[in-house]
Amino acid sequence: MSEKEEIYDIEIDDNMAGTRIDLVLSLSLADTSRSYLQKLITRGLVEVNGGVCRSKKLKVAAGDVVRVTLPEPEDLKIEAENIPLDIVYEDSDVLVVNKPKGMVVHPAAGNYTGTLVNAVMHHCGDSLSSINGVIRPGIVHRIDKDTSGLLMIAKNDNAHRSLAAQLAAHSSTRGYKAIVYNAFSEDEGTVDEPIGRSRSNRLRQAVGGLNEKEAVTHYKVLERLGKYTFLELRLETGRTHQIRVHMTYINHPLLGDGVYGPVKNPFGVEGQLLHAYLLGFIHPTTGKYMEFRADLPAEFAGVLNRLRTAG
Repeated sequence: MSEKEEIYDIEIDDNMAGTRIDLVLSLSLADTSRSYLQKLITRGLVEVNGGVCRSKKLKVAAGDVVRVTLPEPEDLKIEAENIPLDIVYEDSDVLVVNKPKGMVVHPAAGNYTGTLVNAVMHHCGDSLSSINGVIRPGIVHRIDKDTSGLLMIAKNDNAHRSLAAQLAAHSSTRGYKAIVYNAFSEDEGTVDEPIGRSRSNRLRQAVGGLNEKEAVTHYKVLERLGKYTFLELRLETGRTHQIRVHMTYINHPLLGDGVYGPVKNPFGVEGQLLHAYLLGFIHPTTGKYMEFRADLPAEFAGVLNRLRTAG
């Protein structure tokens, strides 16, 4: 094994039992393309219970342990790409974009093109902060591949330091909307539970996980929709998968989230219905508070309308 190889073990639970192994890998390594993961299977870099997996169509069973080896990363030269951006605001310091569901924020193994970074590099040229290096120029924070919505991007190092400090101090505003399973008896509440890497699956986060850190999520019921609920959520902290983990912890996994909730759903949704609709921060130069909103994407709005009609 090379020092730069990465090995991940995935314990299959009842939720993922009966699912094709390439889909399990795609769900668990969300920033890695499914085609790349299928190539890893072909190369013998995926094992099930200690034996090499020979087929991408293999269906896993509860209790199986899947091991995937990600080879040493290539020497990357990230290229600017002319990919359309939904720009909500822009000046010489800050760019606010509305990221679509399915777009990875920055390049990762098997996903070196088509990312938000590739698009932003084309749009901004050399006008991006360098603090996070060549893989993540300008990126102050990120949202998951299948989460849509607002992101702030720093166009110079001073702006980056200011925006990052606001995130660290929990003084920026981040609001989300989501559809989750099950009805709430209360109208609003707070989940204040630390999150760390799962003890059974390194690719997941969990309440009570390893190296846990403070995590606080506030939620408010917007609509009760039978077996589902339309929620507004506010983050105090920004841990990996925080909303997804906290909602699953209180028995309200996000609709479409095959990692922390049911793999299949009646609406055929792939990837969580979670939208970062609200973003607010103090401008790095003017010192004025700015706030932006983004409408629900079409898929999200479509499922919401179907639930309203069914009710």
